Amino acid sequence: MSGRTLLFDKSLEKITFTFHYAGLLLDTKTKTFKEKIKTRCIYLLNISWAGFDVTGSIYWFIDGIMKGKRFIDLTYIAPCIGLSSLAFLKAIILTVNEKRVDELIDSIRYLESTEKQSEIVEKKESIIADERRFLNNIINTLNIFNVIMIVTFSSCPLVLMLIEYLKTKEFELMLPFLVVYPFNSYDIRYWPFVYMHQFWSGCVVMLDTYSADYLLFTFCTYIRIHFRLLQYDMGNIIPGLGNNTAISFRDEVFKNKFVNLVKRHQMCIRSVYLLEAIYTKSILYNFLSSSILICLTGFNVVAIEDMALIFTFLIFLSTCLLQVYLLCFFGDMLMQSSTAVCDAAYNCSWYSADAVIGKSMLIVLTRAQKPCKLTAMGFADVNLMAFTSILRNSWSCFCLLNTMYTP
Repeated sequence: MSGRTLLFDKSLEKITFTFHYAGLLLDTKTKTFKEKIKTRCIYLLNISWAGFDVTGSIYWFIDGIMKGKRFIDLTYIAPCIGLSSLAFLKAIILTVNEKRVDELIDSIRYLESTEKQSEIVEKKESIIADERRFLNNIINTLNIFNVIMIVTFSSCPLVLMLIEYLKTKEFELMLPFLVVYPFNSYDIRYWPFVYMHQFWSGCVVMLDTYSADYLLFTFCTYIRIHFRLLQYDMGNIIPGLGNNTAISFRDEVFKNKFVNLVKRHQMCIRSVYLLEAIYTKSILYNFLSSSILICLTGFNVVAIEDMALIFTFLIFLSTCLLQVYLLCFFGDMLMQSSTAVCDAAYNCSWYSADAVIGKSMLIVLTRAQKPCKLTAMGFADVNLMAFTSILRNSWSCFCLLNTMYTP
């Protein structure tokens, strides 16, 4: 962990662009008043811009129910409304919890600064490099997925218009999303502007969603890094001194190391509590909406006959599954790394030390047995078991819809 710039700050720089274009503040203490005002203006503009389309979509959905439109038409717009609502909620929660985000950033910086003062060990450097490489690969993959989904949804109407023209020799204007406007959006005078408006609305939804997710993944990765470094130091805190010599808690070198490890462990636990406080509400809504989104999107893939639309919804379904899977995966990863400290405390050579050290290790071991975890406001833990529950619920709803639907 050598170098003047903290590795955590380098990872934050990789996701700064999503926060900038989403109009969200990251590390507000480093921002000037002018920068804050500029970012707030971008945020309000984006929310107003995309919110106008979402409101029109909701109106279209309600009006469609009242006018008895086909069920497949209603399910076409429902996933977009659900994903947009989730994105807005995530952005609002991040904005409300900016002070907690800053506090969590300072906590992880403190952990990394403390670690930089310790002796450089090849094993610890390998742990850090592997975790950061995995995080970068995840973010790069998601960036590709996001671009593909935006391009697919935006170009799908153009492809359908071309196909329709080749079949009927008639030019019919289409838009990416079904939205009611106070004017005729299919008038050729307004259609290009409406098309670009809906394109950027889709970009805003993606930016809001993955700004929150990227930050969560970054926090989870670095907290996990420090849990793993803590495991290494805990497992090697008592040197092998042979059977005839027992290290004592009165030894100042050992005592300082042990106290430092306990403080780092407490800071890691506190970081998880802060992360839980920031994200627990959005995670609850994410879990509730994911089952519906996956179910309706899968139903659209099966029920829709147009191949262009099928491909579009396949991309959307893959993105929904990947998003909720990664959320559960990083939550599970964080939980497992926190409980592994217990094994490290047990496997250290506590038996070659005096009784005071053994009792102290027992306290650390007992606390580490309680996993540090993210929850959906206490209703469910964020782990891979939660992901299987979401898939099970989605499959049940999908089977029910598929059985009841008659074209």
